[in-house]
Amino acid sequence: MRRQLPLLLIVLALGGTATTACTATLRVYDEPNRDYHRWDGREERAYRVYLGEQHREYREFGRLERRDQDEYWAWRHRHPDADRDRR
Repeated sequence: MRRQLPLLLIVLALGGTATTACTATLRVYDEPNRDYHRWDGREERAYRVYLGEQHREYREFGRLERRDQDEYWAWRHRHPDADRDRR
């Protein structure tokens, strides 16, 4: 249940709409890297870039299989935001 709670929170917060996804801010635990990420408009944009690079269709992050989520977090750690250190 501990692993599924962050996924449930994402699904509830995003509510399946792009507008909600861009304004929602959640803390999501990245278990393989043992850190947290804010799931906000910036993370949603990064996720969509990832999907484009992987030639995948959009699926809500919370509905992805665990393996696919882990692949995204690995990609995300290799592609940080340019202004990340300025925050």
